Amino acid sequence: MSAEFIAPVIQDNPDGWGPCDVPEQFRDMPYQPFSKGDRLGKVSDWTGATYQDRRYAIKYTSTFGSQQQYAYYHEDDENTFKQVFKANVPKPPYQRGRYMRNARMRGGRGRGMGAGRGDSHLQVLGKGNKRDPKWQKQNQQQRRWPSRYQQQLKIRDASVTVRPDWKIIEEMDFPRLSELSLPTVGEPKDLMLCGAMEYYDKTYDRVTVKNEKKLERINRIFHKVTTTDDPCIRQLTKGEGNVFATDVILATLMCCTRSVYSWDIVVQKIGDKLFFDKRDDSEFDLLTVSETSIEPPQDEGNSLNSPRLLSLEATFINHNFSQQVLVSDKKKRYTFPNENPFLDDDEEDEVAPVGYRYRCWDLGNNIKLVARTEHDAVLKMQSGEVNFINIKTLNEWDSRVSNGVDWRQKLDSQRGAVLANELRCNAFKLAKWTCQALLAGSDQIKFGYVSRYNVRDSSKHVILGTEQFKPHEFANQINLNMDNAWGILRCIIDQCMRLPDGKYLLIKNPMKQVIDLYDIPDSTFESEEEDNNEEGKGDGNDK
Repeated sequence: MSAEFIAPVIQDNPDGWGPCDVPEQFRDMPYQPFSKGDRLGKVSDWTGATYQDRRYAIKYTSTFGSQQQYAYYHEDDENTFKQVFKANVPKPPYQRGRYMRNARMRGGRGRGMGAGRGDSHLQVLGKGNKRDPKWQKQNQQQRRWPSRYQQQLKIRDASVTVRPDWKIIEEMDFPRLSELSLPTVGEPKDLMLCGAMEYYDKTYDRVTVKNEKKLERINRIFHKVTTTDDPCIRQLTKGEGNVFATDVILATLMCCTRSVYSWDIVVQKIGDKLFFDKRDDSEFDLLTVSETSIEPPQDEGNSLNSPRLLSLEATFINHNFSQQVLVSDKKKRYTFPNENPFLDDDEEDEVAPVGYRYRCWDLGNNIKLVARTEHDAVLKMQSGEVNFINIKTLNEWDSRVSNGVDWRQKLDSQRGAVLANELRCNAFKLAKWTCQALLAGSDQIKFGYVSRYNVRDSSKHVILGTEQFKPHEFANQINLNMDNAWGILRCIIDQCMRLPDGKYLLIKNPMKQVIDLYDIPDSTFESEEEDNNEEGKGDGNDK
């Protein structure tokens, strides 16, 4: 008898290939995919907490995600079910002891044994009692007056109000500017030397905290003439230069990535020449205080520590210190070949002695930069050589408010800590000073440490010490890369050179790390000056 052969059911798929329907023997059967790479870790899990440890949480996870095909779902009513026994599943190591630590943290000092354990029926004794009226009053004051760490940052104002008719041309953000580099800038060429300087008094190098000196008020005039008002630059425009500026303007542009407060620079394009100017009514020459600090000064109005009054105080200190440390003797001045171009005959005794050095740099691509740089004094070395120096001042206003270092305690013993704190809080100002010294070719830059005699009085100050650096060494110490600085300046010049003739404005955005370039009408700031001049003439005629 031959074996019976039953032919399998073959599904015919006229529209494609493969089965059309689920075979009868596999119908209503759950299917769970499985990969050969999955680990077999358990057969059944009754507690649901077999792998609570995070190290093994995904060790046995399937490649196809969560496997719920064989999960059991009870659809009947379970209202009558009550759990009688619950297994005490041990906690993983990373969760052990957490509750006790939190309880101890919440308990604090002076609380009863029930604190942190939820024993609300026990009376809590000591200073932590919430029913204590003193504690309630103190808590209300803390909620009413938040700490200074919770203060919101003040919205900073722009240095000039942007008018509706100004058109924005370009936005240059700091991250892109920080990546620029121009290492091919050579040594500058001196075009003109003007002015005279006094010698530095070396006795101020021996000033210490224990041997402090009073900062004197010296009434001298400081000429802060902008580019286009400089008669020497007007004369040099007939030469080979095609970009003109001052050292303060150049230092601001070259170190702009460190700035926080808003500032603005007027750009005038006339033919193939470019002029960088400052507004006459601007506060461009005022020194900022704690600009780059984590907690910059936030006081407003006529407060002693408001940003504007602090800037005026720092500028006042810098002017007086730079003249007090000089040997005042007209016969022993170091003179340049040309006279001071800003000196009037009736002001000869009142003008601060400054040496002006007009220099020219070749930036490539037919860009010749001409700028006026300054020396504050000269220093005679032991070898008889004369060094040109720049004198700047760092001032302490209130170390408790500025979150700084107390100079009277740390300046003599830990001067490095004081300087490091100043580098953190005044990074932009120090970078500008260093860049100005490098542009002028100064041999040394000398810093004076000046503090208030009383933290509540901004009119009396004392000198606590001095310190000097070579500009190149100090630039390396503060991470000032001159190749990047020249690259930033070249980028701004190239952007302005492509523009048609007219007047433009570079303004640092007060709330963003961006420099905005605006196209402004030619008579934007001139009309205000003319109106002021006419009013002044009218007042004089009335008198």
